[in-house]
Amino acid sequence: MESIKHILIIRLTSMGDVAMTIPVIRIVLKQYPRIKISILTKPVFLELFREFEKVNLIPAEIKGRHRGLIGIFRLRNELKELNIDAVIDLHNVLRTNFLKFLWGRNFHQIDKGRKQKTSLIKGRFFKQIKMTHQRYLDVFNKINMNISISKPVFPKKSSLEKHNKKVIIDSNKKLIGIAPFAKHEAKTYSFEKMKKIIEYVSEEHIILLFGGGEIEGKLLGKISKNNKNVFSLVNGFSLSDQMDFMSNLDLMISMDSANGHLAAMYGIKVITIWGVTHPYAGFLPFHQNIKNSIMPDRKQYPKIPTSIYGDKYPEGYKNAINSISTEEIIQKIKETL
Repeated sequence: MESIKHILIIRLTSMGDVAMTIPVIRIVLKQYPRIKISILTKPVFLELFREFEKVNLIPAEIKGRHRGLIGIFRLRNELKELNIDAVIDLHNVLRTNFLKFLWGRNFHQIDKGRKQKTSLIKGRFFKQIKMTHQRYLDVFNKINMNISISKPVFPKKSSLEKHNKKVIIDSNKKLIGIAPFAKHEAKTYSFEKMKKIIEYVSEEHIILLFGGGEIEGKLLGKISKNNKNVFSLVNGFSLSDQMDFMSNLDLMISMDSANGHLAAMYGIKVITIWGVTHPYAGFLPFHQNIKNSIMPDRKQYPKIPTSIYGDKYPEGYKNAINSISTEEIIQKIKETL
């Protein structure tokens, strides 16, 4: 461990998985302040690491100069110039496996627990498997860093002063984030039902709506125009802007999606709504209580989880998430606040 002065951390996709690295890296920097850290990730995710002023951020241009086998050779050569002592690969996919082959010694990779996850979704057992954050830690511990996240640290809230012209926040009201979308339909709660929740909760609290893309922007923009105390943060707000607001939330409500992980990395309480996926697969947002995970009744849907990412499900399970009542979600919001 004494000889390791510079570590490269690799995590390329997806946004939720990248966000989950933040609390772990935060602990690493706190416990080992003298070690230099470089992070290799997609350019679109660089902003997620904005709090780490001394970290060297490296954009992986996998659709450009680092594309294909030649691109990986080029990436290896560029990284070798940085005098890196150890590589912590938190991704472990074909691209990073080839990089490992080219790299040589001191290249350590995450054990994703693929066999356990396969057994879970095939119904061979139903129990909590190792959390992703712990899997990340395990890789650092391979180089004897002995890191623990039992006492996590979180950054200070960002100032919202520069956003005052776009979002009017009443300091006497709770600030609640809602991210109503997910990548796959089978883990996205009914938009009509979510509108009812937004309308109810916004009577007493301020609602900030999170999402991305043109379609989501139009839907959330319409809700914000039609309801008091509701603001959409899609159009006209960067990822960095959204992170500013997330750090100030009293509560985040999200699907099993990236926004839940983004809020959790600030220590915000998160209520997650699950469909055909399940927190037992290890993707519960950081430092959250599983009691704040709302799931379909497994007596009615015994095959859940049917997949890890929500893209696969048997007949009759696509709308399992909508068996969750709006009343149950509203009650959980009241309890959490």
